[in-house]
Amino acid sequence: MRKILEQCPTCNSKLVVTELSCSVCDTRINGHYAPCLFCRLSPEDLAFLELFVKNRGNVKEMERELGISYWSIRTRLDEVVERIGFEAPIVSQKQEPRTKRREILEQLDRGEITVGEAAEKLTRSEQ
Repeated sequence: MRKILEQCPTCNSKLVVTELSCSVCDTRINGHYAPCLFCRLSPEDLAFLELFVKNRGNVKEMERELGISYWSIRTRLDEVVERIGFEAPIVSQKQEPRTKRREILEQLDRGEITVGEAAEKLTRSEQ
């Protein structure tokens, strides 16, 4: 199924759903409807959340399945939480510099970021 458009292809403004219709009897309902929270997420973020739910929030199981560290999973989860529109927990935002450094190096090792990006992130995390 295709994902609903979120931004106007012409001016990039936020789109709202204004009509629903029945595919069988052609009944139409007009109004202004907000898309669900998860409609904002990319297919990758949705797959991550599906795995999180499948594992009942057990990060250790996700570590085994994804082959990435606890902190990488927590960071990814915090990013998804923010994309949905909630604030990430303060604990993750004030991550220890050592833990953040390890996470950046793991991302580099997995090929998720380039050497330049890793250097930039390491510099920023030390400030």
